[in-house]
Amino acid sequence: MRVAQVSTLYESVPPRAYGGIERVVSYLTEGLVALGHDVTLFASGDSRTRARLVAGSDVPLREIEDTADPQALHFAMLEDVVRRSGEFDIVHFHVDYLHFPFSARLSCPHLTTLHWRLDVPGLAQLYARFPDVPLVSISDAQRAPLASLNWQRTIYHGLPAHLYDYCAEPADHVAFLGRIAPAKRPDLAIEIAQRAGLPLEIAAKVDHGDRWYYERDIEPLLHDARVRFVGEVADAEKGRFLGRARALLFPVDWPEPFGLVMAEALACGTPVVAFRRGSVAEVIEDGVTGFVVDSVDEAVDALRQIGSIDRRACRDAFERRFTAARMTREYVDVYERVASHALRR
Repeated sequence: MRVAQVSTLYESVPPRAYGGIERVVSYLTEGLVALGHDVTLFASGDSRTRARLVAGSDVPLREIEDTADPQALHFAMLEDVVRRSGEFDIVHFHVDYLHFPFSARLSCPHLTTLHWRLDVPGLAQLYARFPDVPLVSISDAQRAPLASLNWQRTIYHGLPAHLYDYCAEPADHVAFLGRIAPAKRPDLAIEIAQRAGLPLEIAAKVDHGDRWYYERDIEPLLHDARVRFVGEVADAEKGRFLGRARALLFPVDWPEPFGLVMAEALACGTPVVAFRRGSVAEVIEDGVTGFVVDSVDEAVDALRQIGSIDRRACRDAFERRFTAARMTREYVDVYERVASHALRR
């Protein structure tokens, strides 16, 4: 098939360090190319891909966020997609709902993966105006607030099977990986590790908009000698960072649509202790690949039992459920169904 992948422009594809959506777009794009599909990627100009790259911006928008209008650059890219849509059998969007007004002008079928939460006021009114847009959810929990939309399938994120090595013998510390933001609750990760008597390593990005939170609420907690902040880590360091940890702490305080870092931890054989929010109970098998908890007290108790989790079972669950090859095959199935349906109309 001739497939267009349309990414956000906030990070390159794949991102140099932190970035969930763009990382998944990269895994999917390269997976489609490996299967022999003709793929065009609309993304930032510094993206790295074996597909045909069409630059929507010269650099990731995070690098110019104080000087550029992100919506203007996204809209310009979406207009380019419309004008070139006759070249494709299907266009796959990853830009939330930004393209919905453009979609009616496409010369080919289209599909949208929603990567964000759907319980925000105003979204119901928006999606009601576009009831026919075919959608993919990244967890069943994500779609629950708007269950009546034109959902085609839930497809869990996946990553390359050999991206991270399995680690059977971890060190003594636990890990927090992601972004320093109120919804991610790194403060709770610190509290949980402290109460469990375990060292904590934090590898996290501090967005420009979250700098205030880092400086006010998190930086003072880093003076504890058993808490080590290492900043952002790229893929080259991420496998070692996760694999050496006894457990990943994922104390999120929002309806997490998927949580790619949980799958990354499982790939390394590292069990996850996560709060029961959003997709967590779909990704983590309680008592098998980690523990799904409802409070700090339960998280502390879970860390005390973490030795009961078989790290090989974590890796096996990753290989069974969260590889990029599985994700790519499932998307191809949806592409073919959506394209076939469009031809019959």
